[in-house]
Amino acid sequence: MSDYPFDNEPKASNTPEYSVTEISLALKRTVEDQFGYVKIRGEISGCKRAASGHVYLALKDDKSVLDGVMWKGVAGRLTFRPEDGLEVVVTGKLTTYPGRSKYQIVIDKMEVAGEGALMALLEKRKKELAAEGLFDADKKLNIPYLPSVIGVVTSPTGSVIRDILHRLSDRFPRHVLVWPVLVQGEGAAKQIADAIDGFNNLEEGGAIPRPDVLIVARGGGSLEDLWCFNEEEVIRAVARSKIPLISAVGHETDTTLIDYVSDFRSPTPTAAAERAVPVRDDLVYTVKDLDIRLEKATRRYLNNLEQQVQGLGRGLPKPVDLLSLSAQRLDELSERLPRALRNGVERQAMKLDAMARSLRPETLKADIRRAREKVVLLEDRMKRATGNITAQKRSEFESPARLLESLSYHSVLERGFAVIRRKDGKTISESKSVKGGDHLGIEFRDGMVQVLATDGKNKTKPKKKSESPKQGQLL
Repeated sequence: MSDYPFDNEPKASNTPEYSVTEISLALKRTVEDQFGYVKIRGEISGCKRAASGHVYLALKDDKSVLDGVMWKGVAGRLTFRPEDGLEVVVTGKLTTYPGRSKYQIVIDKMEVAGEGALMALLEKRKKELAAEGLFDADKKLNIPYLPSVIGVVTSPTGSVIRDILHRLSDRFPRHVLVWPVLVQGEGAAKQIADAIDGFNNLEEGGAIPRPDVLIVARGGGSLEDLWCFNEEEVIRAVARSKIPLISAVGHETDTTLIDYVSDFRSPTPTAAAERAVPVRDDLVYTVKDLDIRLEKATRRYLNNLEQQVQGLGRGLPKPVDLLSLSAQRLDELSERLPRALRNGVERQAMKLDAMARSLRPETLKADIRRAREKVVLLEDRMKRATGNITAQKRSEFESPARLLESLSYHSVLERGFAVIRRKDGKTISESKSVKGGDHLGIEFRDGMVQVLATDGKNKTKPKKKSESPKQGQLL
């Protein structure tokens, strides 16, 4: 050990000194020059899309994690939507982000790491949606036999829309509304969902007719190309559609989740058009055939009725025999009618003569005189009866009145007595129930007087000349 105290201090060196920014930029250049473009396989984790459209995520395996960023233009060219848990192969440039002291990959290209990863994700999503009941058969709507308006959700360019229109024209021309959408790549799922909701939001009888059936169609392609029809927002839009919907995505061997939730699945867009409308010529032929059969059936039915009527008519008597008795009776009554009329007129004339004799002035005067005497007699009897009833009722009312008057305390007041009452109107019959300071009322024969009770201890003082007279003490 040295005897000098400064021998253990670090000796000066020629190590250069960097600022934080300088060392960060040096590391950035080193990483970018050393690796350049690389291809990395990993599982997506923490994927999120910023409002600017950029996608931020992390790639991981069982031991390490690598941050990554994908700019808006690259993300827009993807044929599928990046999701957590999806295994992918990305190509890009390794770089550093000095603001966070971390390294990352700027992704220029992203592919699914084989169809196995997509199929696993598809199967997982299918089970989740099926558990919610979106694929239940009892929720599916019936496809109308002959719709007036057909809505088609597909790309406006390509052979799909031409095949559908051509097939509809051959079978049964109908009014077709096309909602143009992307059927592949970023943003396709949202456009398809918005188109389905848009058709459903059309008002019936509006300027734009509301379709009676919808067709969602696309041509064939790989699993990645058809991935937008497996997106959850498209499946839920189909599930809440109030218009029956036919899915026609891909070829016959292609299957997407929209096929499970749609009301009818067609193997091809052409088959969807065939399911949407019947063959017009076949329908015309069927109608004509039914018209002929209806005419023949009607003719047979009328012939059968005619035969039945003829058979029943043979069992009936002849019309002449049915009417002969009635005709004979009519002739007899026709001969009796004049005699009956004459007899009736004669009887009425006799009644009229009798009534005329009873209406002579002498007879009427006698009847009036007898009626007047009868009225006078009835008036006398009514006056006597009224007087008797009045006297009887007066006697019945006067007797209780006299009894009531004899029992009333007012007669006692007439003899010089008085009734003492409390303020609440109750009578006082004992002096001990009265206390000093109580307000009392004394009822005399001619009215009521209010007084104040004392306890008998206060002595009466002589009045001063300046004092005004006060109410006297009763008790």
